[in-house]
Amino acid sequence: MTYMVARTPAERALARSYITGDGRDAFDVLDLLAEHHLNRSVTLTYHLAVRRKGHPEERWEFTLVWDDKSFADVFTSPAPDPERLAMLVHIVRAHIEEWWDTKGGNRQSAKMGRRLP
Repeated sequence: MTYMVARTPAERALARSYITGDGRDAFDVLDLLAEHHLNRSVTLTYHLAVRRKGHPEERWEFTLVWDDKSFADVFTSPAPDPERLAMLVHIVRAHIEEWWDTKGGNRQSAKMGRRLP
């Protein structure tokens, strides 16, 4: 028997697709797995469809280990502070965009993602 785990408000917010501010890239979130660890860190594993003007869609898996304990309450709260939640979403998206922009020339960034067939 499979039990469906309800997502927290933070996980729902982080699982929303978005377009970058300059409109250049679109990150369609196909799936998000949030693994909560005993040390209060969270591993976010995204399955993304990335769309760029003039390029074919690419599918990627991107993993972000979130060790910043100052947002632990935002990840787990049933009603997180809206400003802190918006800040968390903004920071995570900035990490996604930085990875996307640097994965070809930065080994550490490259290790965070892999292209899917």
